[in-house]
Amino acid sequence: MFTGLVEGVGVVRSVQPEQPGLRLEIVPPPALAGGAIGDSISINGCCLTVVSLDSGNWAFQAGPETLACTNIGRLQPDSRVNLERPLAANARLGGHFVQGHVDGMGTLDRVVPEGDWVRMWFRVPERLALEMVPKGSVAVDGISLTVVDVGADSFSIALIPHTLEVTTLGDRQPGDPVNIETDILAKYVRKLVVRE
Repeated sequence: MFTGLVEGVGVVRSVQPEQPGLRLEIVPPPALAGGAIGDSISINGCCLTVVSLDSGNWAFQAGPETLACTNIGRLQPDSRVNLERPLAANARLGGHFVQGHVDGMGTLDRVVPEGDWVRMWFRVPERLALEMVPKGSVAVDGISLTVVDVGADSFSIALIPHTLEVTTLGDRQPGDPVNIETDILAKYVRKLVVRE
């Protein structure tokens, strides 16, 4: 379980095919150095397990389901990624409950400057938009954010300069894919109300 409060930005060192998935090596920032094999780490909102440590770098394996539902398979060497370690049981919950189970990908549609702030609009599958409400929570590439507006297949968020500076959202351009995880409460409510 995570909070969606990114602890640092890492850099992809290597991406290697490893049937049926791939192996990913990431250089964490100094503040996140260390760790152990078996640790869970949120990478752009996707929970993966550390499978080896090499000179302080973390290695992960991503399988077919992860590659189909997330932007992990699109990472290249030197890509920047949002990183977060799991929530400690005695820690403050500053964001919202983020499971690290990405529901699907969205696409950055447009960026609208608003002074020092930025409004970003994302296109998402309709099934994900149904699990969002204005002033509700959403995780975009692992970042806990507040939804501003919701359409049939889109939503917007307002970003303060700090978020743009300390996460990868400041690097994103229209057309870029992002990982989306809707609020767990919305999933349960939808399951109870809508019989598919």
